[in-house]
Amino acid sequence: MLVERVKYVIWAADMDRAVRFYCSLFGGRLLKQNTVIAEVEILGSVLGIHSGGEGKRTWTGLSFQVPDVIVGAHEVVAAGGRLSKEPEPEDGQPPHLAMCVDPEGNEFMLSRKRGG
Repeated sequence: MLVERVKYVIWAADMDRAVRFYCSLFGGRLLKQNTVIAEVEILGSVLGIHSGGEGKRTWTGLSFQVPDVIVGAHEVVAAGGRLSKEPEPEDGQPPHLAMCVDPEGNEFMLSRKRGG
């Protein structure tokens, strides 16, 4: 099979708001946008944002690795998102996970690289 492209698609009730969130928070670059779908490139990966979402909480499986999840969690909230689980230390180590929700109800996580 010849695969030409891979993208991950999430839903949005307000596509413009979702595009602003992912472009401003993660430095995404808008590749295209029409009334049905937008595509945002983040570090070489393509995130499709499909209109027609209902704003319901939905786990996406998206994970963004950042140097510091505490700082990242504050940035998520400042950009209009929220936290479903605050970052917490584990086994005496700095937090490595923050569970987040974008303004459209899509859940994602921030993670920190661990040793090894």
